[in-house]
Amino acid sequence: MDDGLVRAGRALRAVVLVVLALLFLIPFYLLVRNGLSSEQDITSPEWAFFPRELRWGNVRELFDDPAVPFARSLLNSALIAVATTLGTLLLASLAGYGLARIPYRHANKVFYGILGTLLVPAAVTFVPTFVLVSSLGWVSTLRGLIVPTLFSAFACFVFRQYFLGFPQELEDAAQVDGLGHWRTYWLVVVPNARPVFAAVGTIVFLGAWNSFLWPLVIGQDQNAWTVQVALSSFTTAQVVRLHELFIAAGISILPLLVVFLCFQRWIVAGVERSGID
Repeated sequence: MDDGLVRAGRALRAVVLVVLALLFLIPFYLLVRNGLSSEQDITSPEWAFFPRELRWGNVRELFDDPAVPFARSLLNSALIAVATTLGTLLLASLAGYGLARIPYRHANKVFYGILGTLLVPAAVTFVPTFVLVSSLGWVSTLRGLIVPTLFSAFACFVFRQYFLGFPQELEDAAQVDGLGHWRTYWLVVVPNARPVFAAVGTIVFLGAWNSFLWPLVIGQDQNAWTVQVALSSFTTAQVVRLHELFIAAGISILPLLVVFLCFQRWIVAGVERSGID
């Protein structure tokens, strides 16, 4: 192939990637631009690429707002997301390993039963779950926000698919050394399954951080608000505080960006090895 065509193809590819990257960055630009603007600059019909004055005091105003405990909401979301991720990884990986490796004649039936729960709409189980949590006195508590969301059928499926392809030789060597199923799982399987743990953990963390409906219903006290509930409070029937909403949204996505950038290469590797098309 002619060198000129090769160079032209590479240049065209670079241009396309730059354009796509700029389009991807537009929402982040809007968050920063509007978050550091006044209400007048945001709603002005005359658009300016940057506001006349960058109002860094909007950040302080956000955290000092007595109507919205944003710092507390960030802490709650962090605690919920981390606890949900760790709990889901532990429970789903144990279930997936047991279904894939521990001989049991009803293992497939149990697995199909777990998969069947994915067909049940969340709206069907929402009210019974709320009644159960309320009867336990867990409304407006971290337990009520975390415990009902700990087990994920999807995560169990991913782990089972991964462990079905896990090298049997490693487990056989562990059993020769006298290790049981639990120690084999903890000392052999987990250290060699980091890609799928990172992939599933990232997905669960993102879902827990962005969860809105369940925290809205359970977190009835302001001290139990998550960041998504706090964001919704900036737009009410009485007032819309746009600058606080934009700067709060920008701050709330920073943990997600950090998690994604740290684990993005594991997401693809984990999904590839789990057998999901």
